[in-house]
Amino acid sequence: GVDGHAFLGTSNRSAELDALSLMTYLKPVVMGQDPLAREKLHETMIFLQNNTTMRAIGAVDVALWDIGGKVAGLPIYQMLGSYRESIPAYVSSPRLATVEDYAAEAAEMQAAGWAAYKIHPPAEDVYEDIEVCKAVRAAVGDDYQLMLDSIWAYDYPGALRVGQAIQELGYHWYEDPLAGDDIFNYVKLRQQLHIPLMATEHSPGGFTAYAPWLVHQATDYLRGDVAVKGGITAVMKTAHLAEAFHVNYEIHHGGNSLMNVANLHCAMAIKNTEMFEVLLPSELQKYGLVKDIEHDENGHVHAIKEPGLGAQIDFDLIESNKVAVMS
Repeated sequence: GVDGHAFLGTSNRSAELDALSLMTYLKPVVMGQDPLAREKLHETMIFLQNNTTMRAIGAVDVALWDIGGKVAGLPIYQMLGSYRESIPAYVSSPRLATVEDYAAEAAEMQAAGWAAYKIHPPAEDVYEDIEVCKAVRAAVGDDYQLMLDSIWAYDYPGALRVGQAIQELGYHWYEDPLAGDDIFNYVKLRQQLHIPLMATEHSPGGFTAYAPWLVHQATDYLRGDVAVKGGITAVMKTAHLAEAFHVNYEIHHGGNSLMNVANLHCAMAIKNTEMFEVLLPSELQKYGLVKDIEHDENGHVHAIKEPGLGAQIDFDLIESNKVAVMS
């Protein structure tokens, strides 16, 4: 038979909960079914989202797409309907200790050829976060693209204050400044700022949860990835939903190497997306592949041309670190 693969877990989230949920709730409804019936199986899994996790659903869906690509002899992005062969890639900072650390890292990433740099600020004091944003802008100059992802850290007054500061600094977008369910204040915030807002990769539920954000004009960009939003099937539906509203859908990092490969296939097939995210520090995010995603000298990452996901999994490494087998 044909094997399909996906990874669970991130550098700061164990795979145990999601794996147990997958085996308990998803395996019984998927095993024995036609693996090419992805739409039907995705509907079945989404119906169980109150019992299982979106990460578990996402992993099964990615594995099914991997099977489909291998059966067809095509890379997934071509099965989805390819739009491009490469895309600019940006790096996202970890939370760093000092203002100077952010400035130094941004300058280093600029020199390394990345297309843009995104800040995850300390998010303990809005004035400190503003100082970080000022220092980074000074370090890279006015022409380098910068973004801020506050990871749901602020109340409305704080979000407004930071937003006003970074729009004056010429930042490209302002991501998740408010709680992921605070659509009311996102509407208010968007009315007060001209920097584009981006929300939110963790809106509860499947792709239909994004509809209110578009209808109420609460955000300028939608956000998600194959891991947290239920797989390739859900990501593509959300991207096309956003496209109908002339809104970009920007893809969040997949949390681990193989899921980010799945994200890359989506990015190559989505018209309304502009950049690809890579998390820092990279050594914590890369695991389990013989060759991970790398950017070229122009700051772009490129489509993977082999069938399915097309990434070579380092099974020797995985076997040597195996702690349990679930069946």
